[in-house]
Amino acid sequence: QVQLVESGGGLVQAGGSLRLSCAASGINFKILSMGWYRQAPGKQRVLVATITTGDSTNYADSVKGRFTISRDSAKNTVYLQMNSLKPEDTAVYYCNVQTHYVAYWGQGTQVTVSA
Repeated sequence: QVQLVESGGGLVQAGGSLRLSCAASGINFKILSMGWYRQAPGKQRVLVATITTGDSTNYADSVKGRFTISRDSAKNTVYLQMNSLKPEDTAVYYCNVQTHYVAYWGQGTQVTVSA
């Protein structure tokens, strides 16, 4: 079955860094892109960053210059390097894999940034 295994969340002070990883397995369709979304308490889930199989990237304005998305196609793994973290980055971060037919989601990993 399809599995998206996320890791790397945690508690960090403002200005610190974290690196999220998401390893996808069991996906039989062609992957178009992989990415990260986040959902803060009481708010909707929003895009953080995506990367296509052609390595085109897209970032939310709020994270440009601080976050970097990358991928290892051989491992079907996507990474999110988060630097200069701010308290407003606090959220549950979800891994996303897009195919032609369906989108897959990870279970989410909590990122908490203290002031």
